[in-house]
Amino acid sequence: MPNRRARLRAETSAEIKAIALKLMAVGGPDAISLRAIAREMGMTANAIYGYYATRDDLITTLVNDVYADLVRRLEAARDARPAGDAAGRIVAWAEGLRTWALANPEGFRLIYGDPVPGYQPPEEGVEAERRACAALVSLVADAWPKAERRQSHGGHEWSDFDPHVVETVRAEHPDLPPAAVALSLRVWGRMHGLVALEVYGHLRAQTREPGKVYRAELTDLISSLDLT
Repeated sequence: MPNRRARLRAETSAEIKAIALKLMAVGGPDAISLRAIAREMGMTANAIYGYYATRDDLITTLVNDVYADLVRRLEAARDARPAGDAAGRIVAWAEGLRTWALANPEGFRLIYGDPVPGYQPPEEGVEAERRACAALVSLVADAWPKAERRQSHGGHEWSDFDPHVVETVRAEHPDLPPAAVALSLRVWGRMHGLVALEVYGHLRAQTREPGKVYRAELTDLISSLDLT
């Protein structure tokens, strides 16, 4: 069990991250700065540097935490459906994405929206992002036996994709062709597109029921995969 000092440090670190997201919600990515957070918390700038040495360190931690929370929720939604229900698992993932994004718009904007000016992400990337990518490919792999006949293979080759993605896909799904990886990206685009429009407020003038529009898109997506 953590001692009092460790608990206080964890609580302060969590407050720093919460304020960073609040500043971003109000002022955009430019508003995230250690000095601004220190002012909000009534701390000195030097004190906050004891938690995060640089703004990039804070942003990297935020991105990792936000992405990990999203992926945990999507995996839980997916796994609530039977392993053999390819359509249900895809829909659960997509609906989980929309639910999470609407409840966490600042987090969505951080990982999928406006880049933070001057931020240099770590070369190794984000582990949760790789998990999300692998999970999407797995969803499509489960659908591929039926979906394949409805797809244009488009001349895709393994060289079209990031080598790390290719290595992971070929290790986990050795019989999956490059066209299925391309389909994974297209499926992700259809899941993500309307959510992004809704989070950024671009659907307000067009519809009072964006959820209905999204569900119709998912119905069409499942049909296009021949999973109905």
